[in-house]
Amino acid sequence: GRGGGGGWLYVRHEKERQQDARRLQQLRRLALGQGDFQLRDTAGAARSKADFLGRWVLLYFGFTHCPDVCPEELEKLSRAVELLERDPALPPLQPLFVTVDPERDDGRRLEAVPAGLPPRLLGSPAPEQVRAAASAFRVYVSAGPRDADGDYVVDHSVLTFLVDPDGVFRDCYGRSRTAEELARSVRGHMDAYEPLPA
Repeated sequence: GRGGGGGWLYVRHEKERQQDARRLQQLRRLALGQGDFQLRDTAGAARSKADFLGRWVLLYFGFTHCPDVCPEELEKLSRAVELLERDPALPPLQPLFVTVDPERDDGRRLEAVPAGLPPRLLGSPAPEQVRAAASAFRVYVSAGPRDADGDYVVDHSVLTFLVDPDGVFRDCYGRSRTAEELARSVRGHMDAYEPLPA
């Protein structure tokens, strides 16, 4: 009679649970290797993705000599962070700025980045580390030709990445998003977030 059906349901449920657990394990392994970086912060301390596990991270690649795009994007990023920080129920958010121009962006310049982001910046004095981080995030970076003053512009993908406390990519935002839209999207991810089981 009825009992047999229940047993079958239990077996099916158990199987799904095991599949879920396996998928989550794979996700976790993937997350730790995905978009990893070895960079230095403005104080010169070595930082990697593992340092930020347990926190939501908004990560932006840019450079301080950028004439217009980066200042606008950083302004937008800090506005989005401000909007999210107004809600005490939400978990804290860590904005990270990774320079794609390590030749000119030393710690001093990075600390001068506007919009209340200074204590939360990541740079790197090593171009190969920046290149590795950019390629881990599939970010395109190319330094343009130098002018008579030795000045140059770095062409780069304008993208902000959202990484959850498990180190998993949740979303990626281009220039067209406003600070309000960005904050709304991040909040949605925070609300729907379920930690990967240990």
